[in-house]
Amino acid sequence: MAAEVTILVLREPGADPALPLPEYQTAGSAGADLRADLGGEALELQPGQIRLVPTGLRVQIPEGYEMQIRPRSSLALKHGVTLPNTPGTIDSDYRGPLGVIMVNLGQQPYTVQHGERIAQAIVAPVTRARYVMAEVLEDTARGAGGFGSTGRA
Repeated sequence: MAAEVTILVLREPGADPALPLPEYQTAGSAGADLRADLGGEALELQPGQIRLVPTGLRVQIPEGYEMQIRPRSSLALKHGVTLPNTPGTIDSDYRGPLGVIMVNLGQQPYTVQHGERIAQAIVAPVTRARYVMAEVLEDTARGAGGFGSTGRA
């Protein structure tokens, strides 16, 4: 098992204290589920509609880490509901409300229920790069080949 990282969590004013904090569903889960905090109401996503869904939480991520927000595969497969900016990144110096940008790519409206698991959070180490101007780049077998340049599997 990888080293454990502590994420401090604060509830937004008015957030539902009965909702669980982000939690892993199984011992092997990589992502902790995030829940919609809709003040006891529901939110309808029409086909093609994008909405910011609140979680009612703020987080403190240790320096040197990020939190990646990813879709739940069951919502995508069963309803066409996913996250348009996947993965979304929460930086270690962000302290604002944690929201999940959701989109309904399905054919039917989808109702997000208060307390529903809507996304998963992955905590990952960050490697910062130093960018340096070069005169030339090394050649490779792929070269400048772009999308689809390596063929089909």
